[in-house]
Amino acid sequence: MTWVYDFAEGSKDQKDLLGGKGANLAEMTNLGLPVPPGFTISTETCRAYLALKETGEGGEPEGLGEEVTEHLAALEEAMGKKLGDADDPLLVSVRSGAKFSMPGMMETVLNVGLNDTSVGGLAARSESDRFAQDSYRRLLQMFGGTVLHVDSHLFSESLDEAKRAKGTDDDLDLDADDLRGVVESFKAIIREQTGRDFPQDPREQMDLAIRAVFDSWNTDRARLYRRQERIPEDLGTAVNVQAMVFGNFGMDSGSGVAFTRDPASGAQGEYGDYLQNAQGEDVVAGIRNTVSLADMAEIDRRSHDDLMGIMSRLERHYRDMCDIEFTVERGKLWMLQTRVGKRTPEAAFRIAVHMVDEGMIQMDEAVLRVTGEQLAQLMFPRFDESSERTLLATGMNASPGAAVGKAVFDSDTAVEWAARGEDVILVRKETNPDDLRGMVAARGILTSRGGKTSHAAVVARGMGRTCVCGAESLDVDTKGKQFTVRDGEVVREGDVISIDGTTGEVFAGAVPVADSVVVRHFEGEKLDDDLAHAVARIMAHADGARRLRVRTNADTPEDAARARRFGAQGIGLCRTEHMFLGERRELVEKLIVAEDEAGVEDALAALLPLQREDFAGILEEMDGLPVTIRLLDPPLHEFLPDLTELSVEVALAEERGEVDERAATLLTHVRRLHEQNPMLGLRGVRLGIQIPGLFLMQARAMAEAAADRMAVHGTPRPEIMVPLVASVRELEIVRADIERVIAEVEEDRGVKLDIAIGTMIELPRAAFLADRIAKRADFFSFGTNDLTQMAWGFSRDDVESSFFSRYFEHGIFDVSPFESLDQRGVGGMVEMGTTKGRETNPDLKIGVCGEHGGDPRSVHFFDEVGLNYVSCSPFRVPVARLEAGRSVLGKR
Repeated sequence: MTWVYDFAEGSKDQKDLLGGKGANLAEMTNLGLPVPPGFTISTETCRAYLALKETGEGGEPEGLGEEVTEHLAALEEAMGKKLGDADDPLLVSVRSGAKFSMPGMMETVLNVGLNDTSVGGLAARSESDRFAQDSYRRLLQMFGGTVLHVDSHLFSESLDEAKRAKGTDDDLDLDADDLRGVVESFKAIIREQTGRDFPQDPREQMDLAIRAVFDSWNTDRARLYRRQERIPEDLGTAVNVQAMVFGNFGMDSGSGVAFTRDPASGAQGEYGDYLQNAQGEDVVAGIRNTVSLADMAEIDRRSHDDLMGIMSRLERHYRDMCDIEFTVERGKLWMLQTRVGKRTPEAAFRIAVHMVDEGMIQMDEAVLRVTGEQLAQLMFPRFDESSERTLLATGMNASPGAAVGKAVFDSDTAVEWAARGEDVILVRKETNPDDLRGMVAARGILTSRGGKTSHAAVVARGMGRTCVCGAESLDVDTKGKQFTVRDGEVVREGDVISIDGTTGEVFAGAVPVADSVVVRHFEGEKLDDDLAHAVARIMAHADGARRLRVRTNADTPEDAARARRFGAQGIGLCRTEHMFLGERRELVEKLIVAEDEAGVEDALAALLPLQREDFAGILEEMDGLPVTIRLLDPPLHEFLPDLTELSVEVALAEERGEVDERAATLLTHVRRLHEQNPMLGLRGVRLGIQIPGLFLMQARAMAEAAADRMAVHGTPRPEIMVPLVASVRELEIVRADIERVIAEVEEDRGVKLDIAIGTMIELPRAAFLADRIAKRADFFSFGTNDLTQMAWGFSRDDVESSFFSRYFEHGIFDVSPFESLDQRGVGGMVEMGTTKGRETNPDLKIGVCGEHGGDPRSVHFFDEVGLNYVSCSPFRVPVARLEAGRSVLGKR
């Protein structure tokens, strides 16, 4: 087994083995770009290391130490220096680099190889004692926090104390003697907190740093980020050991991060941040405000122009927007990283279409470069431009969207308040990886420092969170839980603010929101907007490629109309139980408490015209398209008052000597219908068999509504879906009654109705016996919500709030099975039911109507197993359309 690879041995296509950073460093090396030499310890090594640790054996994989020694020797020879040499030390960085970008979530240690002796050699070689001491204090701070797990705040407070003693807020004002004192303070902190001195052996430093990077794969923040981004837990990270180049040599040096296009809007131009006399961590941490690349051109024209040429070359080579990290050491440009850059949804759609127009990619590739989740984010509301608002500040438009919430100043508060249903905006001077929990919980993030390449901006874009960075006019006091605006206005914790991630504006109070430009486009509004045009082109190509049809879940004519405007090709689920609520609940009560057949018939007769009216409106909006109407599914007790509340009401009336006959009668029937587990009781098809008139009334209402529609030259296509079938005999009984009612309406109206009758597959037994049930069904629709509950033994109303968080922590699943289909378990039943059903009924039409119908990953699965359509909520219809197209194009 080979554990270690030189940069020259790899390529950008080896991310599984070398991680994203290692693969791209190898690619740039082989392109002949100025990359400091180094080597990559593979992701396989990380997995082997973590496996040894989990079994209790500990230690490193056999042979790793020898391979590292061999590659370190080659690096030393290439640089003409020895690691930690007293006179002319080689220093290295030790950086993480997983297959998928996880910005700031894992560890990095810079300046490895410095100690009390080699710091003098570095000072002599650089002719700058200040530079050497600054590099040493950085190593102590990063190594102490990352490797030795010392509280990082202790180092920050010590550095702040040194600056206060100097009378400055800027660490650049500290001279060599000041920094020498900081170094001694940092070493004392390490000794006090760990019981040992900072290791002086350079190789021990490097080995411990490598282990720390491997261990950082399993930190809480890394696990949380992977769950948020749905990154598999078992990939592991690579470790990149690279010769240091120094952006903190002086004002002729610096570090920066750049994008080949604007990651927020997708526009072409120069986008990035540069910081003189700084190392790369200073840029992303936002500890000092950066300057733009245009300003860099004024500072160092040669390095700027070299950078622009390399950026253009990398974009053409990768055929995508690139994210680049670089360092300038005394006027010499060095490339430290490149990757396909994270971008906002707006930028993703614009860049994809622009690159088609530039001849860099084809439309198939453009569709594959955007996602349904990005499209969903584009449909989120934006602030209403016509509303009155009070501007507090303006910062960088780091990640778009409109976010309104109460200002909070730490992650714990953000998590706590969000858990109780509060919308919050996390406000910080700058964020760091430990703030991830709060960033996930918050509606948006606001910082007073940093730019578009800061930690807050990069992570927020990846998560789709609204973010405004670098609002310099805000004085953020995290300890005092408030921020002060330049004019003296104070915003305290709990005060509502609004942030606009598209413009970078921060407003006092709650600003009203309005439909986004993408929603307005889908609604049919004619817009002269490049984002709307980009979305339209992508959607048209996806629609032309997809096999899977997309329907909607809609219970009202209004929902049906909107879904059709959004591109729905019919209704896959019309829930009739929603039609029995509100003012009609009283009629349902009469049906339930009826004492004889005459009472039941009177109640059903009163409901019939109302149901017919409901169906008529929906069939009109969906004229010419299929409309699958599910017969009444929930237990009848859901239409009655709560047992406990009704019992108290009757008891109190009796105590007062009063008699409430209606309440007493209802209580009798509520007790009669009460079930310990109503989800497994008298519901679905069982209702149709127990109270046959109920289903027959609904079938008659559908048939008559269809006949009425035909009378005005419409083309109704209703489909009747029988819920919760577990036995073919159940379906046969109900189907015979429905067919009789349809025949009666046909005879009465003199029309021929084409009404398919099918069933919902939402019980495991139905999936196993799908071949039998298919003989009597015109279609199947998988109800994956109930199928998930039945397969896992979960009650959705209870489990998500009770123990799902612990299941995420333990990696039992990385996403809720109610949000994204459990493809192995529940998906296995969907695939089996599809195969078995078509064995006996080759023409069987099959769809899905659970929440999974609008989930991108689930849509791909449903396409692969051969379903005819998915059905989802109206606002997810465009998402499903796009993903259905991407599913096909991804296989070409």
